[in-house]
Amino acid sequence: MPEFPYSRLRRWPDVEAENLQAHDATDLLLVEWALALDVPGDEIAVIGDEYGAVTLALTDAGRRGIRVHQDLATGRRALVRNAEELGLGGFSSQELDAALLEGARVVLLQLPKSLAELEEIADAVVRWAAPDVVLVAGGRVKHMTLGQNEVLGRSFAQVQAQRAERKSRLVVAAEPLPAGLQRPFPVTAQHDGLTLVAHGGAFAGPRLDIGTRVLLEVLGLGGAQLLQNSGRDAGEGRDSGAGPRESDRPRGVVHGGGPALDVIDLGCGTGALAAAYALAHPEARVIATDRSAAAVASTRATAAANGLADRIVVTHDDAGSDLPDASADVVLLNPPFHLGTSVHTGAATRLFEAAARLLRPGGDLFTVFNSSLGYRAELTRIVGATEQLHRTSKFTVTRSIRR
Repeated sequence: MPEFPYSRLRRWPDVEAENLQAHDATDLLLVEWALALDVPGDEIAVIGDEYGAVTLALTDAGRRGIRVHQDLATGRRALVRNAEELGLGGFSSQELDAALLEGARVVLLQLPKSLAELEEIADAVVRWAAPDVVLVAGGRVKHMTLGQNEVLGRSFAQVQAQRAERKSRLVVAAEPLPAGLQRPFPVTAQHDGLTLVAHGGAFAGPRLDIGTRVLLEVLGLGGAQLLQNSGRDAGEGRDSGAGPRESDRPRGVVHGGGPALDVIDLGCGTGALAAAYALAHPEARVIATDRSAAAVASTRATAAANGLADRIVVTHDDAGSDLPDASADVVLLNPPFHLGTSVHTGAATRLFEAAARLLRPGGDLFTVFNSSLGYRAELTRIVGATEQLHRTSKFTVTRSIRR
């Protein structure tokens, strides 16, 4: 059998660069393990296959009927594109639910960064897969922890780490334990009138991350009580002393002399910005979008928990690419600065470009970012005139006006 052409795989539409590949050694180890087991494709489920390397290599080897779950919309699109490029088919994409796992005897998993996400996945496997299911999880050694083994040990009686190869390692979990009566996720937390709901894979879980809290305060959508009730010290993430002065409050919360009618929370996470804005501005039409399926499910649950299910439209999308040009008065953005386990600013740049496309001329982009990243010049270049609204040693909040 000819070797699978991993080098032909692309990350597109995700960020592409010389130091970013569409496969790694962990993918190869997972494929080798699955092929050695000689299990038919319709008894294999693949989770976390970032750009399709595992699914397509197994499909190319004759395994048909594989079910795959990818959290990111970019990964789903890359899988489709790579399959078309290689002329491969015979697999189906699923959400993290019973349809993905029913009857699966082997589950292949690229280990997620979050222990909470791993816990939700492990629970789903023992809840819905075959009684004799084996979970084979892999990752780069430098990113693996004993905590991952402990999480798997809560769902499986046997958890065995394999010898490291090519700087990657597999962990094999067998003998599933009985699933609990209730699923461990989503989880809920209250924040001074705002309810957040989070699935395991959602960034920051049900907490308000520091950057979001700072942006909410600057926008006038949260004050001292919100900060204190979020579970962290209210002074963290800002300079000691008072918060933003009243003169620092952004004018962009209103647009054209009146309230902003069309608002997009770009990269919505658990929906904190979208829900807070919708609660404060009943007249606004709010869209929340994220490339993470876990984030989208969390935001939908957050909207429902705050009585906003009929006022916030939530979409699973890649940088708002399915939303029309010039459709927003305001875009709210707390961009990531990681791509998987790699520090890379390309993800933020793509979101700045998306905001520029989505905003109407004169529309406002409110962004919070790590002060060390210095995005102001880039925001000015991509979106338009950018002013600093608030800055601490950790975070900067800017307002960019679409030219």
